[in-house]
Amino acid sequence: MENEVILEIKHLKKSFGENEVLKDINLTVKKGEVISIIGSSGSGKSTMLRSINLLEVPTDGEIIYQGENVLLKGYNLAQYRTHMGMVFQSFNLFANLTAFQNVVVGQMTVLKRNKAEAEKIAIENLEKVGMAAFKKAKPSQLSGGQMQRVAIARALSMNPDVLLFDEPTSALDPEMVGEVLITIKELANTGLTMIIVTHEMQFAREVSDRVIFMEKGVIAEEGTPDQLFGNPQEARTREFLTRYLD
Repeated sequence: MENEVILEIKHLKKSFGENEVLKDINLTVKKGEVISIIGSSGSGKSTMLRSINLLEVPTDGEIIYQGENVLLKGYNLAQYRTHMGMVFQSFNLFANLTAFQNVVVGQMTVLKRNKAEAEKIAIENLEKVGMAAFKKAKPSQLSGGQMQRVAIARALSMNPDVLLFDEPTSALDPEMVGEVLITIKELANTGLTMIIVTHEMQFAREVSDRVIFMEKGVIAEEGTPDQLFGNPQEARTREFLTRYLD
């Protein structure tokens, strides 16, 4: 269903002790939408992403998924987390498992898929990210870009409703950034719902339906890529983009 709201964030706040990192975040995510989140280091981008899939528990607010507030007592958080895929900066692959096994294991332990089904899905997704030829390689035998593509295949194999990317290229050498961005662009064209924290401005401009600029724990401005990059309304957005766009 077009324009179906898949996730709604209302008045989300997150504090670490006295430090209020997120201040009243409101965001609606529609099915098939690709949203990029940009902003300076320390603006709350990653904390917002980690709060969405509850790696960080929000201090206040609501996260509405399928019409229910997942932060209410008694909600099945483990079940909710399976619908929110996450790709981290640092890959988080199991060093002792092959690329193939890394993509299979979560499906069997979390989703309780049988081995044959999990392996079939793993191969499909390794092919999708261009890593099927490396299925027998351990992480130590792969480049950073290849490890990140395996991590993306692993996240895809969990059939998430929303795929969250936390600075997916920030730990990579410059020559490996492109291969990962191309992979994410290709996924964006498949209708997958994605929220991407990134410092790659040109990529955000090309891949996104909507771009959010965060500063000091608030959404300072949001709009289409053309609006936000071409005609930012807020002085602080303009100042940030002047620093990041040559």
